Amino acid sequence: MRGSDGGIRPPQSPLPPAVRQLRQIRRVPNPRMSGPFDSPVRNLSVGVAYTVTVMILGMAAYMAAGWSFRDALYMVVITVYTVGFEEVRPINTPALNAITLALIVFGGTGFIFVTGAFVQFITQSQLNKVIGVKRMSSQIDQLTGHVVVCGFGRFGTVLARALRASSAAFVILEENEARATEARAQGYLCMHADATSENALIAAGVRRAHALATVLSNDALNVFITLTARALNPDLSIVARGERASTESKLLQAGADKVVLPTQIGAERIAELILYQESARIMDSLERAHGFQRVLHNFGIEVEVVTAAPQSPAVRMTVAAVERQARGAFFIVQINHRDGDVFINPPPETIIGENDGVVLIGRPNRAAILTSLFEPRQRMGPRG
Repeated sequence: MRGSDGGIRPPQSPLPPAVRQLRQIRRVPNPRMSGPFDSPVRNLSVGVAYTVTVMILGMAAYMAAGWSFRDALYMVVITVYTVGFEEVRPINTPALNAITLALIVFGGTGFIFVTGAFVQFITQSQLNKVIGVKRMSSQIDQLTGHVVVCGFGRFGTVLARALRASSAAFVILEENEARATEARAQGYLCMHADATSENALIAAGVRRAHALATVLSNDALNVFITLTARALNPDLSIVARGERASTESKLLQAGADKVVLPTQIGAERIAELILYQESARIMDSLERAHGFQRVLHNFGIEVEVVTAAPQSPAVRMTVAAVERQARGAFFIVQINHRDGDVFINPPPETIIGENDGVVLIGRPNRAAILTSLFEPRQRMGPRG
């Protein structure tokens, strides 16, 4: 190219100087990343392979000199491992002298290298473990308003996945070392500790936490954890898991705000899928599409399917009458009659029959009014 003065200018580079500088920097290898001894596992593997190769070559050399396999193996082992026992056969020829000297030099070097790599492997593993625990403890100490999850079994795994999806901060307490390691491998803050221990709960920041979920499979342990956590933080929101229905009252008395019975919930869900397939299909599609139930829960509203049991007050009542009795605790959005008819957004004059499925939207504290309307009346005993 010619300039305005008629001279010839060199062609301009299409890249800015900053980009050219970055490219030059990228060409320079990082000594930390390219060092030949930066990996203890690789060092150990290379050392073992080298030593085994030297031992095999030494055995082959002795056997070529007329030794038996057993004598050659014995001589190679005591030489490489520097034991210093007496030779099994006289070393009285130049060839045997050369083989033995080479085996001492190369085999001893390999053995020393393997020993150093093994020590490096153990030391670095322990250091990483200690540093990782300290880093995790530091991260936990900085948490405020988080969730403490007690247990990382089947229930705790699903719970941790849901909390991570909602970007909630949480800490897991797991007594089983293998499960704790698995939780850390998945990127969770997990302490290998007994959740029933007061010190473990304090270390997990239960006094600064917003909520605690104890999801162990042992009801007695869940009750004990609930008692301890409630004593440490009276304002803590506690959700407890119960295996038996009889444990629910004990957990509530221990201080749990809510009790989840997975067996009962699962059985009710199966009944919904069998009896009220249309309602279950609608609820599933809404939840899969936009997380409908989760959004409603954030506003303090929940969706539920109940059955109008025979001899319950709701039977032969209209939708308007039931909602009036509920006093705003819930609203009926769908009715599934026993004959298969489905009424979405039923009119107020729709009558509820025996064993009809009722889909309703209401507040979380609707349990008492649902029981009084949809459960059978208590039979009065004969008067004397």
